[in-house]
Amino acid sequence: MTKIITTIALFICTFFFAQNKYEEGMAKSLGLWGEGKPTEASALMERIASAEKNNWLPNYYVALINTTEGFNPANKDKVNALLEKAQNALDQAMLISPNNPEIMVVQGLIYTVMIVQDPMTNGMKYSPKVMEVYTKAKMIAPENPRVAFSKADFEINGARWTGADVNKLCEEIERSITLFENFKSDVPFYPNWGLDRAKESLKNCKK
Repeated sequence: MTKIITTIALFICTFFFAQNKYEEGMAKSLGLWGEGKPTEASALMERIASAEKNNWLPNYYVALINTTEGFNPANKDKVNALLEKAQNALDQAMLISPNNPEIMVVQGLIYTVMIVQDPMTNGMKYSPKVMEVYTKAKMIAPENPRVAFSKADFEINGARWTGADVNKLCEEIERSITLFENFKSDVPFYPNWGLDRAKESLKNCKK
């Protein structure tokens, strides 16, 4: 009996130690990103992903970090490598967590970077893909703030080229802000970005 209790205690200690290492690593990686060190943040997150094979979040953040860097004009020469890393990581996240609306939002962002980099070549090719992935995400999670905002924001940017009315889309941006303010998750390090971008987008709507 003592042996069984010792084994259980050892297992529990090992589990909590692993959890603490995971949480420390995630916090450090996100901290590096916040300090403007995306390369270091991505590298650490990749190491965490290799250890956390059943957790979609580390690969999600590898994809998000590199996709975000793809929007940076200073990275124009690196964008293909950034998007390749992002897509590979996102594919791994999808295998772990299929039909995850948070992952779908990042997929939409990857396609959007491709459009931004070469609108003439990629606009017609990837715009339908963006709308397809956002529409699917909205069907799964209509109250997810990142889904609501990302879809409306993409459509607003498209409307600038077509001259379409954006009033209803601006209302959707406003709705997403309410969703952001009410959104909660008990999962540590669950995505919580987007509120600032939504508020900025709403300001531009009202100009």
